[in-house]
Amino acid sequence: MTRSPSDRSLADLADLVAEQFSDYRHSEEFNELSLVIDNSDREHPTLIVHIDCQQPTDLAQRVEAFLRDHSARTEREHHSETDIRVLATIE
Repeated sequence: MTRSPSDRSLADLADLVAEQFSDYRHSEEFNELSLVIDNSDREHPTLIVHIDCQQPTDLAQRVEAFLRDHSARTEREHHSETDIRVLATIE
């Protein structure tokens, strides 16, 4: 399958987030920070950074700032006190 340029950009951005926040990602354990690229909207794919920990707000703010520094537009969804998702798109 061939990826579009925007898919590659989101994949590259996801790799940067994974590297920058590697302390929150564990190979064999529960991940406090997980990454998913949602391609359901072909014109506007979205990188979803799922943060699930006891106090997610600070980490969500750091992730949002990092994404914005890399030219992404962000939006935050609160699913519970411990569950925040940061959505990122690239134009």
